[in-house]
Amino acid sequence: MTLFNVGFYLVVPFLAVRLSSDLGFSAAVVGLVLGLRMASQQGLFFFGGSLADRFGPRAIILLGIAVRVAGFAMLGFVTTLPWIIAGVVLIGVAAALFAPAVEAANAAVGAQLERDAIMRRTELFGLEQMCSRIGTVIGPIIGTSLLGVPFAWTTGCAAALFAALWVAFWRWFPATVRTTADLDGGPGSPALSAVWRTVLSDKVFMTYAVLCGTQLAAFSLVYLMLPVELQSLTGDESGLGWFYAGAAVLVIVCQRPMVAVAHRIGHRRAVIGGMAIIGLSFLAPVFAEISPHDVAVGNTALAAWVALLHLGQMLMVPPMRDTVARLAAERHLGAYFGLLNSVAGLGCLAASAGVGALYDVADARDLSTAAVWAPVTAVIMLAVAGLIGWYRAQAVRIRLGRRDGVREVSS
Repeated sequence: MTLFNVGFYLVVPFLAVRLSSDLGFSAAVVGLVLGLRMASQQGLFFFGGSLADRFGPRAIILLGIAVRVAGFAMLGFVTTLPWIIAGVVLIGVAAALFAPAVEAANAAVGAQLERDAIMRRTELFGLEQMCSRIGTVIGPIIGTSLLGVPFAWTTGCAAALFAALWVAFWRWFPATVRTTADLDGGPGSPALSAVWRTVLSDKVFMTYAVLCGTQLAAFSLVYLMLPVELQSLTGDESGLGWFYAGAAVLVIVCQRPMVAVAHRIGHRRAVIGGMAIIGLSFLAPVFAEISPHDVAVGNTALAAWVALLHLGQMLMVPPMRDTVARLAAERHLGAYFGLLNSVAGLGCLAASAGVGALYDVADARDLSTAAVWAPVTAVIMLAVAGLIGWYRAQAVRIRLGRRDGVREVSS
């Protein structure tokens, strides 16, 4: 996961710079392109996760890495909007293939580790996030150092890295790693249609996926809002890498303590509290009223936003993922985790396009920072209210013995 994120963060965080500064696209177009990348990635996770359940994780991971190599190679040389969209969609589709396969394998392994009393699955999820964040430290720093060179060089480096990863996974990823589908009789069982019916008819899970998907949609806004605000604040985006690197260091240092906090307060409070922190983080720039004439205050507000956003995610995500596996009854994990991210992908598209349009309106009417940031907080807090209601509904159902369609979830 470390090298995956090195390659990703070499390119994607600086894509907004490429589109706006180099190619001159408007904020709305930049937001649309970034949203399409997230939507093609997250939106197809359900399909990619189902393929991992059907054919086993190894084959789907290798296919996804190959598609990402092609996407990065294309993105370095195209300059027209249709081809740029094609490149970012390939990058997203690649992740839709390999990411849920890896996630499902980790969930299955984590369940076994928990049964063997080696470690809790939430601890494994936290460790995974820590390791992946090492890549988000290295990637942005390298990407920042490459801002002065042609963009094709950066994408070429990322493509070469993923090509090397393909060789590594082909050689060392064991074919014996099993998903829950494998336990039912091999990679060819059950049929995709049966898995899809099971997951899509699970109303309890679907509601949870919609509510929790708001977290990923909010997190995706970093790639749009941070470059825009830095450009407004300082006149360039040269500080991007340091913000990304600082956030990654924060995750590396604080992820394990936040998992411990989640264990102490319980899954319900950790998920709801983490989402609330994420929502409130978007108010930091509102209170500071970012201004091109007050760089110190603006940078402090942006740093507070990024830090709180990541702290909320660290608290929320490991117990959320554990809850999803429990709702799935430890079966069809690729499809369940995939659908969680597919639902979130639609939110990412709506969030990026909507916030990009808000920026254009704010610029045209000379509106304050609050006109862009406060609506994001309002939407996230609605999701917080929904999660409170969801957990209460599950508690009532379990108390009354109505377990039809309801799996035990940690409190």
